[in-house]
Amino acid sequence: MKVMVLGASGLLGKALMREWKGDELQGLSSRDLDIRDPAKVRQVVEASRPYWIILSAAYTNVDACESDPDLAFAVNRDGAANVADAANLSGAKLLFISSDYVFDGSKTTPYEASDPRNPQSVYGRSKAEAEVELSKILPECCIVRTSWLYGVGGKCFPDTILKLAASRPLLDVVNDQHGCPTYTVDLAKAIIQLCGKGAAGIVHATNVGNCSWFEFAQAIVKASGLTAEVCPTSTAQMARPAPRPPYSVLSPASLHRWGIELPAWPDALHRYMQERKQGQS
Repeated sequence: MKVMVLGASGLLGKALMREWKGDELQGLSSRDLDIRDPAKVRQVVEASRPYWIILSAAYTNVDACESDPDLAFAVNRDGAANVADAANLSGAKLLFISSDYVFDGSKTTPYEASDPRNPQSVYGRSKAEAEVELSKILPECCIVRTSWLYGVGGKCFPDTILKLAASRPLLDVVNDQHGCPTYTVDLAKAIIQLCGKGAAGIVHATNVGNCSWFEFAQAIVKASGLTAEVCPTSTAQMARPAPRPPYSVLSPASLHRWGIELPAWPDALHRYMQERKQGQS
């Protein structure tokens, strides 16, 4: 099976390229292919003729999206539609990586795949509109929503916390946003399984369990052996340009329907810390 990974230089893309075994893999970064160029996307997909296209390329700077919505929609919605059009023309299957930010965070129980979208940020709207466009172009595409993604090889929440904890005695972290931390290695393995099963429709894929950013930061600092104290604060006190959903826990029911279950987030964090340490040695 031939697989094309778009966004191969990102956190998830790197994990996919490392974890995927036994198939012919082609990884393309944004430098190799700008998904905003529909003609180029068609040309590359037609030349490669992949069986699956994994679209993990995206503009993911949530706060920067607020100040540059044109770029956010050009990449996240229109770029995704360009890839879907090319996949449709070539007969390729498409798996698109989406986000918990398509929800407003007003629920107090985990979001199901069928729950209505109501994004509050530019980034969330760009992802939500991409989902709608892709479902029109390729009704059998697979949309994988995930949340709080982290991994080695790039900027992510644990990496930021560890760097801050190494240089500061106190860290203020919000305690009123709850979600599911998700390790790129585990998400990559779930995606590989979904493709092997010919998955279609919307699937929620995160590590099991949920926590606040404060609780996640506490666990990160404790696992590192650093002595910085993590202090709880509120979203209002840590104002950011983009609104964040206060509760964006994703239900695993849609993933379980494909016979797939991810490990618990504390276990995933432990393995991330080991991988990070090995990379530094």
